[in-house]
Amino acid sequence: MIELRDVGKSFTLHTQGGAVIDVLEGVDLTVGPGECVALTGASGAGKSTLMRMIYGNYRAQGGHIRVAGTDIVGAEAREVIRIRREVLGYVSQFLRVVPRVPTLQVVAEPLRSLGVTAEEAEARARDLLMRLNIPEALWPLSPTTFSGGEQQRVNIARGFAHGYPAMLLDEPTASLDAANREVVLGLIEEAKARGAAIVGIFHDEAVRARVCDRVLDVTVFAPRSAA
Repeated sequence: MIELRDVGKSFTLHTQGGAVIDVLEGVDLTVGPGECVALTGASGAGKSTLMRMIYGNYRAQGGHIRVAGTDIVGAEAREVIRIRREVLGYVSQFLRVVPRVPTLQVVAEPLRSLGVTAEEAEARARDLLMRLNIPEALWPLSPTTFSGGEQQRVNIARGFAHGYPAMLLDEPTASLDAANREVVLGLIEEAKARGAAIVGIFHDEAVRARVCDRVLDVTVFAPRSAA
């Protein structure tokens, strides 16, 4: 479902005299349905960069990144958008939404974009918001007014609204209390059970031990010049 072959990434700092920072080279990774792979490595090793390349936010310098058979590296923008809408979910650490849109609609939107009826999409959104302990009184309000923890849980609800065949999870349990962390772990386990292929960053060893099948140390893909 997710396949990387000989993927590399560098950044050119145009405001710093064109300096080139090599981040990753020769990345190989295969994630099948129902698998969860954790990316590990020290801060700055390239974990988030690798996730963003899979999602198509960053362009790889070389190699192939295939999601459900589509090579993200060479795909046109409209195809990447389709993959994001239908196939590849991404739960980042930050909630980015249009201001003034009610929380219920924020969570239901991924389903509405796929043609799901408003009634069905909102029913799924309500179920997730209840599971993640977002008070019903907040559902008509924009999540931009919420606390950081509440925004994180809304972000998670939105990310799990559609049953994506592949998912990217960036520290989904960070800063959550024990009860809400348990809910998120349950959502991850349910996604694996229905066959989702998952790549995630999980700094909590107990979380990795529970939901991850394999660990990929990103530091082994540091460019030789930087190693």
